[in-house]
Amino acid sequence: MSQDRPTTLGALEASGYRSRSVKDEMRANLVSKLKAGETLFEGVQGYDETVVPQIVNAVLARHDFILLGLRGQAKSRILRQLAELMDDRIPILAGSEVNDDPLAPISKYGRQLIEEHGPDTPIEWIGRDVRYVEKLATPDVTIADMIGDVDPIKAARGGHILADELTIHYGLLPRANRGILAINELPDLAGKIQVGLFNILQEGDVQVKGYPIRMALDLMMVFTANPEDYTARGKIITPLKDRIGAEIRTHYPEEVDTGVSITRQEAWTGRDDSAVEIPDFVEEAVERVAFIARNDKRIDQRSGVSQRMPITVMETAVSNAERRALRHEEDVAVPRIADLYAALPAMTGKMELEYEGELHGGDRISRELIQQACSHTFDVRAAGADVDRIIEYFEGGGALQVGDDASGAACVKGFETVPGLLDLIRNVGLAPDAVSDGQRAAACELVLEALVAQKRISRSSAGYARAPHQAPQQGKGYQGFDPMGGMSL
Repeated sequence: MSQDRPTTLGALEASGYRSRSVKDEMRANLVSKLKAGETLFEGVQGYDETVVPQIVNAVLARHDFILLGLRGQAKSRILRQLAELMDDRIPILAGSEVNDDPLAPISKYGRQLIEEHGPDTPIEWIGRDVRYVEKLATPDVTIADMIGDVDPIKAARGGHILADELTIHYGLLPRANRGILAINELPDLAGKIQVGLFNILQEGDVQVKGYPIRMALDLMMVFTANPEDYTARGKIITPLKDRIGAEIRTHYPEEVDTGVSITRQEAWTGRDDSAVEIPDFVEEAVERVAFIARNDKRIDQRSGVSQRMPITVMETAVSNAERRALRHEEDVAVPRIADLYAALPAMTGKMELEYEGELHGGDRISRELIQQACSHTFDVRAAGADVDRIIEYFEGGGALQVGDDASGAACVKGFETVPGLLDLIRNVGLAPDAVSDGQRAAACELVLEALVAQKRISRSSAGYARAPHQAPQQGKGYQGFDPMGGMSL
């Protein structure tokens, strides 16, 4: 606490301090940030023209609001950053459980404290982090959890009758007084709990156990929910829905570049003890996996495909590349397309499948998504590239075996046998003379996987013998594709 802040009620009054509601406080601080051109919601990308303006409007209008969106759309991150719109510190009566305003206490404890000490009533200053209260709604949440209940032990220790306000053990709502209360997954609250929020949103008061105790709470209430649940046929009570000022829809990234930027920001790829280079076309392919999955009819789009998928896929792919680099004593770990297949466990758990998807299986769908992502990435980056020589090589009986765990140098040596393959790495954004073997290998794998997805060559799992004295290594065998279904060797 700063030495110049008042520590008693008398000193606070003498300083000229004036109270204001939390919504007025947030509005004023938001106006100051807007005038200064400050960035709102640091680290939240893709919402500058959609979600953020609506949140700004809600705060300026002093409205409670709800964020409607599927999982992995930064809803919780946005709510937590709302705390930045509150003052750095505010005064409360020392020891108050409900953050009593020294100039206008709402609890019996606060009023008695002032009656007892007068101008010498002790004052504390609390930070904005304490004033933000978050609760995940679950069916087992009770009225006592949210609002409060009578505490017999408190009554016994203080010598109070049970009807005395001093016997109340306050719940989350009163404890969030003069701050923000965020409730995640609002429809999961039991109906009777939702009813208990009515007066808070409309009149700003609360009652405990039916006692005639009126506490005029001052707080901003914000919520999150899945759009499927937040309907008249879902699990939300319509009178409560009517009392929430604004419904703001969140969404997944609308552009691949935005998704890449989010994944780059969130994924843990900068390993302290290993050098990592991630080709930008690998980043793009990872992001396109999520974009394609969000339009796949075999995947339940009501649950969505979280932005956490590309993040965990990238982290796993980097880890697989790191493991390979350590094995071959390479100085730099470079994720390749093969590493995306090693990240299947990071994909299958993040997709809820429809009936047709269950028939296919998550593993198969994930592999198909990777192939499609490689195809789209190659088409965007190398539209019109001449791949005829590559296809002719395989159709003429050529074959290529590439080990998933082979070093970058070994892969490049194998790719050199395919006419024109290494020449195409320039088309995907690499300068052939200025990149490492790992990046060349990654680019060649992208080209081959794209041709497999387009059914211009065929690929199958095959054993790749590293040396006579070593065990076979699993890899990929690329061959010519026969439209009739056979392999041309």
